[in-house]
Amino acid sequence: MTKEPMSAADTSTATGSKSEQAYTQLKDRILGGELVPGYRLVLSSIATELGFSVVPVREAIRRLEAEGLVHFERNVGATVAGIDPDLYLHTMQTLSIIEGAATALAAPSIGAEELQKARDLNEQMREVLASFDPVRFTQLNTEFHALLYARCPNPHILDLVHRGWNRLGRMRSSVFRYVPDRAHASVREHDALLDLIDAGAPAADVEHAARAHRTNTLNAFLAQAHQPPSPI
Repeated sequence: MTKEPMSAADTSTATGSKSEQAYTQLKDRILGGELVPGYRLVLSSIATELGFSVVPVREAIRRLEAEGLVHFERNVGATVAGIDPDLYLHTMQTLSIIEGAATALAAPSIGAEELQKARDLNEQMREVLASFDPVRFTQLNTEFHALLYARCPNPHILDLVHRGWNRLGRMRSSVFRYVPDRAHASVREHDALLDLIDAGAPAADVEHAARAHRTNTLNAFLAQAHQPPSPI
């Protein structure tokens, strides 16, 4: 994989310690998909690219390991972590329940302006499908769903939803990188969910649609994760 070097000039405007700068650069590259799962993070090479010693780079990688973005293996070293299927399963199962409830509770308070903004976001997602960018698609998807559950009147449920999304963000910037075909169905399901909210559908219907939408993404990922490797 070809990558641009991380020069000291790239960090000249960064704030914080060298460790913080190294952490920010590496995290951005991992979450942006530039450093793919399995990519080996060689301390000396990264330090040279940044113009730092290996000490701040080592500290940065330890932070990334604590966040689950980097995996350390004896005799191999640090590599970019992939998605842990079990952690993703448990997070998505939980999120499907609590986000479904949050969206249903928020629905009566979603005004025409917010509903139109949600439709605009979904239209942008539809446009991304033509030349698929999973990172951009996920950014729009996150904004879309945040708009729908933001007015949930129960702060405890809302806190749990935020925790679930944060956990997903720490795992990987875009599950759609693994299941790009799921993005097409996701946009269609967004349309259906917005139609239910716009029509003032019963809370149970909105909750079911939101929960099924999240579960469908989970099922698509799990199906892909359990596929045998393609023959060479």
